[in-house]
Amino acid sequence: MIENILQKDKELLIYLNNLGSEQWDGFWLTITNQFTWTPLFVLVLFLVFKQFGWKKGVFTLLFIAVIVAFSDQFTNLIKNTTERIRPCNTESLKGYLREFSYKPRGYSFWSGHASLSTTITTFMILLLRKHYKVIYFMVLFPLIFGYSRLYLGVHFPVDVTSGYISGIIFGILFYKGYVFLQNKIGFKEA
Repeated sequence: MIENILQKDKELLIYLNNLGSEQWDGFWLTITNQFTWTPLFVLVLFLVFKQFGWKKGVFTLLFIAVIVAFSDQFTNLIKNTTERIRPCNTESLKGYLREFSYKPRGYSFWSGHASLSTTITTFMILLLRKHYKVIYFMVLFPLIFGYSRLYLGVHFPVDVTSGYISGIIFGILFYKGYVFLQNKIGFKEA
């Protein structure tokens, strides 16, 4: 059964990857770069500080740093445990995937881009949903970010989907931890 899932995973990646065209390659290479999303991060931090003020804003920023560190290290633990080779580095897929000079090393399962972006998005939506309805548009961030990984052939669909699922779970758990800590510290509830 697992072999069947992995085979379908490869077939879906080949299909999605081959939907791309050279005219869009530069766009997706830009999208997959975390620094491209800096304006979104700045906007979200602005909303946090605007809504909560400096003290709680700094607390929130430090909490986000913990989320990023945890997500990164947990993703590395999963990747180093499963040791799934990235599709762009898989010999049997060469000739089926579009070629890019961008070929990250390391392992594929699960997508750190998908996991972290979904964790942060879930956390921020839960944190700011009562104050800014526009925050729901942030859900586009992990969806587009994750698709860029398929477009470039650096992750399989199962890697990205697993990243999304873990991100939702972590985002909810971190939000609950945040609410618990802020109540212990004496901040008003988010």
